[in-house]
Amino acid sequence: MKYIYLLLTVFGVALLWSIINPKENFTCFLEIIPAIIGLLILASTFKKFRFTNFTYTLILIHCIILFIGGHYTYAEVPFFNYIKEIFHQSRNNYDKVGHFAQGFVPAMIIRELFIQKKVITNQSFFNFIIVSICLAISAAYEWIEWFVSIATGDGGDAFLGTQGYVWDTQSDMLFATIGAAVALLLFSKIQDKQLIKT
Repeated sequence: MKYIYLLLTVFGVALLWSIINPKENFTCFLEIIPAIIGLLILASTFKKFRFTNFTYTLILIHCIILFIGGHYTYAEVPFFNYIKEIFHQSRNNYDKVGHFAQGFVPAMIIRELFIQKKVITNQSFFNFIIVSICLAISAAYEWIEWFVSIATGDGGDAFLGTQGYVWDTQSDMLFATIGAAVALLLFSKIQDKQLIKT
């Protein structure tokens, strides 16, 4: 439990930093609300279902990525502006980090949930189904971005974060798919070891 309290403390500090004088209040709200909803879901189900510390740590990292994007907006994260200048990129690519995490972290969440709850007994399609769900989550998020942008006009542009890149939506989903595949390839054994300990 001490480790969980540590994660919650880091979450609280990062959230507080994110909402203090953000670049755009509305964008900040849109970016951090998934993390807050996620925390509420995890807290309400904690007594009935617990993830491993490994998965909780990944969830925290994903939340911090959201908080940074909320504070600066994804198009203006300072370190990635620096990278943009060094490598002569046409845009700030911090959003690609966010979308990579959007596949990576849910893949580990879904995998652990499936294993603990014995959702899938046939292992042949296990990874395929997880990656497919992550791609579906990414596509649904793109729909949300699209809807918010249409509904709010200029107010949603920073949330949409295309920065003039015509293939932004497609590349976002690609990065999420790559993130899910990388997570399953590189971290499944680590997660399995954590599951054995619980």
